[in-house]
Amino acid sequence: MGNVAIQGFGRIGRSALKGALKHNLFSPVAISDVKDLKTLAMLFEADSNYGRWHEPVSVSGDKLIIGGREIKYYNVAEGLPDWGAMGVDVVIDCTGRATTRPGAQPHLDKGAKRVLISAASKTLQDADAVLLPGINTDTYKPDQHRIISMASCTTNALAPVVKVLRDLVGIKSAFFSTVHAYTNTQSLTDQPMKDLRDSWAAAENIIPSSSGAAKALLFIWPDLKITGKAYRVPTRTGSIAEVNAVVSRPITADEIKDAFRKAAQSSALKGVMDVLEDEWASTRIVGDSHSSIIDLPLVQVMDETLVSVAAWYDNEMGYSTQLAHMAAFLSK
Repeated sequence: MGNVAIQGFGRIGRSALKGALKHNLFSPVAISDVKDLKTLAMLFEADSNYGRWHEPVSVSGDKLIIGGREIKYYNVAEGLPDWGAMGVDVVIDCTGRATTRPGAQPHLDKGAKRVLISAASKTLQDADAVLLPGINTDTYKPDQHRIISMASCTTNALAPVVKVLRDLVGIKSAFFSTVHAYTNTQSLTDQPMKDLRDSWAAAENIIPSSSGAAKALLFIWPDLKITGKAYRVPTRTGSIAEVNAVVSRPITADEIKDAFRKAAQSSALKGVMDVLEDEWASTRIVGDSHSSIIDLPLVQVMDETLVSVAAWYDNEMGYSTQLAHMAAFLSK
């Protein structure tokens, strides 16, 4: 296993570290942020969504100590650390500011071998590859791919649905809608915001929003005809995405359900996609490490070629855990 560092210790950075430690993927050689380490340690230890971490968490000088593991902390207000001196193979950038090539390049300039971005790159030219667990990691070229995007949580929820339907029956065209928990881009109270609809209180409104997931899916399947939108709702985490697709041949709901059951056990998607046989609400999937969880009772077919499939996802922990898996894969 190589050396991994985490830049940005917010919601996704902290969740990625929890996923890495829980699944014994890696203990990072360093984490970095611009905030006070004691505060960051406190937020790691006691999380509003996931409760208390199961091991002791403390701070000693510039080290975060989790269950006896010592992780060096760097305050990057004055600039990035010397990743090369630490032998860093992969920096997971969770700041949201590396979605362009100029935003990601400084990590390489500081000696990191690769950068894994926890967001969708603005364009295909802003990353060397867009890699999604279970979907296209076989296209990874270590000698060419140094800036890698893992797109968004919604893209990772939708991609297995698209893959299974394309392989099974083909997709002529599709729309998706995601019902998504509120995020830090919104406001707790009514405030003027850049995006007009975000001006209303996140915990009190259903707020229509745009989604970049369709654009990211086209990075992987350029011939795919898909578009969609999002609705932000007053839940703290846990989301669901629905794909409504016109498929290329007649199909039944039972055939589709069986295909998803089989795919969930395949070598590519096992641990990435799961299926639910019973009728659940969003609390069921909070903390789940899968990036896409197919709700089989919600699968519907109309007139044999109009298909509807819904996938749950914990937009924080599911995505972040898969991000940690990807970092481990890239660092080998």
